[in-house]
Amino acid sequence: MKLNFEIIPDGCWYSNLRSALKQADWDTIRRDAYKRANGKCMICGAPTKRLEAHERWSYDERLGIQKLEDVVAVCHDCHSVIHIGRTQLMGDENRAIDHFMKVNNCSYAEYRKALGEANETHRRRNLVSEWATDLSWLSRFKIKV
Repeated sequence: MKLNFEIIPDGCWYSNLRSALKQADWDTIRRDAYKRANGKCMICGAPTKRLEAHERWSYDERLGIQKLEDVVAVCHDCHSVIHIGRTQLMGDENRAIDHFMKVNNCSYAEYRKALGEANETHRRRNLVSEWATDLSWLSRFKIKV
């Protein structure tokens, strides 16, 4: 799937990059993503005047490491799908469902299957008692946390 859910393990909530950095450093990183995107969502390719910075993380469940892999620029609709749990809480799930199916050219059944798989991954990752954070990706910007 081109667009998928990235449900953050509960123990990693509020440990986002933006809150860990000085505002000037966060601005450098997000502006780099916007520049790479060249006015288009880096997932669906839609041109947009307002891009949002999204942190891409990988999770090593065996070692309990949450690792920053990239910061990408995405449109609001893709960002709403990525963070579907928050979108559901905000009451905007139907729009996210439509966008997921459009971008992935799939059916509602395929949406439900992908969401079920994401929820299972979330459940499994929540079994990790504590996550360490690897921010080595920031070295390209010469930023230290």
